[in-house]
Amino acid sequence: MIVPAVYAAQIPALWQSEAFIVVDGYDPFIAESLFLGVDILSLQINLTKTYLLGDFFICASERQRDWWLGLLEAHGRINPYTFGEDPSLRKLVDVVPFGLLEEPPQATRPIIKGVWPGIGPEDKVILWGGGLWPWLDPLTAIRAMARVWQQRQDVRLIFPGTRHPNPWMSGIPTHNEAAQVLAGELGLLGKAVFFGEWVPYKDWPNVLLESDLALTLHLDTLEARLAFRSRVLDYIWAGLPIIATRGDATSDLVDQYRLGIVVDYADDAGVANAILQLLETPKEAWHVQFEKARRDLTWERVAQPLVEFCCHPRRAPDKVALGDRLGNPYYIHELTRLHALIAGYEQGLFIRMMRLLHRLSKHL
Repeated sequence: MIVPAVYAAQIPALWQSEAFIVVDGYDPFIAESLFLGVDILSLQINLTKTYLLGDFFICASERQRDWWLGLLEAHGRINPYTFGEDPSLRKLVDVVPFGLLEEPPQATRPIIKGVWPGIGPEDKVILWGGGLWPWLDPLTAIRAMARVWQQRQDVRLIFPGTRHPNPWMSGIPTHNEAAQVLAGELGLLGKAVFFGEWVPYKDWPNVLLESDLALTLHLDTLEARLAFRSRVLDYIWAGLPIIATRGDATSDLVDQYRLGIVVDYADDAGVANAILQLLETPKEAWHVQFEKARRDLTWERVAQPLVEFCCHPRRAPDKVALGDRLGNPYYIHELTRLHALIAGYEQGLFIRMMRLLHRLSKHL
């Protein structure tokens, strides 16, 4: 059974289940939740239970794997049993990122160019795929467009996903209002910068294929250090040159495969220069790099550790050996000591009560 890390502890049946549990640690929940004002303590309690539940853990990058190894060590999961099974600990936690379909996207109908008011068929479209969450940096993108607009008036930056499709998430903080205010103040709203609500999933390949460049910009935060942004995999799938802020795992992919330009945090001048440079580069020039990236990042390749576990599932050896004693060694030791003290106290109290009753019986 595969279960997202944040939900595992909320399913009590999993604790009595005979199923082998794969915990999906793709999303750095704590790093995101710190932005959202949620109850971090409850989340940490639930995640602590999850760290003890999994037989196998998967995450999205080697950087995330280091994070998970630290979490699992802190909760007693790195021990002679898991190490003895596999000194690399790949059988405990391994990397299974978001993957790509082998078939490239296919255009079916126009969605943006010549359809959105203010965007013509020949305009150059720069795509901001996904939401404007508080850990991202759409304001730098808009400031960069102000610089680009001074040189080219055929460029359009689009935010097609400003409203979360899940109504349960409608109240989370975003940059939506600040982004629209900034675009208005710079005289770009409805001219160079456009906001939509959410593109239906079936139309997303069309949006990707109509776009000329894509952005993924973020702030310098813990979230960025741990994030693996699936929108960037969509860009790669469509062969869309990328401008990415450095510091996350997907900017490493852009750099590794030479799929665009990596810029510094909050560098609107750097983003503007990258836009102008990439717009002058023919799309054909990117073919070789994107083909290699697509081959390496198909689901068939990236999911191999999960496929291997599913073909040969097993209970984690430390769960078998330690049972109820599995957990942070310090707290397990303290609990054992306290239980012994309580048992000793109860035994001593029982003996004293028996002696008192014996004396009382003699007097009677």
